[in-house]
Amino acid sequence: MNQETLKPLPRFLEILGLDEPPMGIFYTDQHPADAFSPKASDLPTREKETRNAIDWQAVFGNFSCVIGHIWRARRKQTAAVFDAARFGCAGGAFWLGLMKPQTETIIHYVSSGIPGQMEGEHYCESPDALRRLFEEIDPPPAPARYCVVKPIDQFAENEQPAVVAFFVRPETLSGLHQLAAFVTNDIQVVASPWGAACTGLITWPFKFLAQGKNKAVVGGWDPSARKFFKTDELSFAVPFAMFEDMLVRFESSFLSTKTWEVVRKKINRSKHAWGENADK
Repeated sequence: MNQETLKPLPRFLEILGLDEPPMGIFYTDQHPADAFSPKASDLPTREKETRNAIDWQAVFGNFSCVIGHIWRARRKQTAAVFDAARFGCAGGAFWLGLMKPQTETIIHYVSSGIPGQMEGEHYCESPDALRRLFEEIDPPPAPARYCVVKPIDQFAENEQPAVVAFFVRPETLSGLHQLAAFVTNDIQVVASPWGAACTGLITWPFKFLAQGKNKAVVGGWDPSARKFFKTDELSFAVPFAMFEDMLVRFESSFLSTKTWEVVRKKINRSKHAWGENADK
């Protein structure tokens, strides 16, 4: 990535009231240095399920949330990496395009469970309904071996994110939401479709890109992953091209007006309320 692109980033983050850079997301066949991954595990595919060749006790025993690893990458300002051998959870493997279709076991687990055998998460009313949703979303297959998530300011010259993801509270989210419309002139530029937290962060943004759509995605609604977000925090993921436009044009937008100054005061009050050392 051309480092000139990021020259406006410090000012951009300051105006938005953000203390951390957004995370860049991309697929590559090169494992990045100084990165961490979930523990290695056997990928629980539908084909293995039909042969009764999945050790589900091991799968659930090795569970670790994709968003949890991204949370760790955010805190340590390093890279989180996922692949077909180190995916964290069976849901994440599906959403990151590392396998499909999803197994019937996970379909039952995420929906209504199996009476007498497995309690369900009840994120969908029935396995039939969830199966249809999974088929409709149809995550794009991973275009390379590794899915990498790391701070945008750590990208090398030969790397470029496909998606850039912010983690923000509502006041800052209002700025990003409106800025997305400002740089695209599209009243429906921001979407917030159903899915797990990694679906909103990775699956939907990459699916929109594959469809040739310039869409921003608000995510983080998944109750199971909320523990890996700050209180009141959501994700806002945009295509890299939209991010570039934001960096070039934010100074000429409402973010330079007195209206936004009022919002910035609220952002600082929020930081102070959460002990994040903002100005009073």
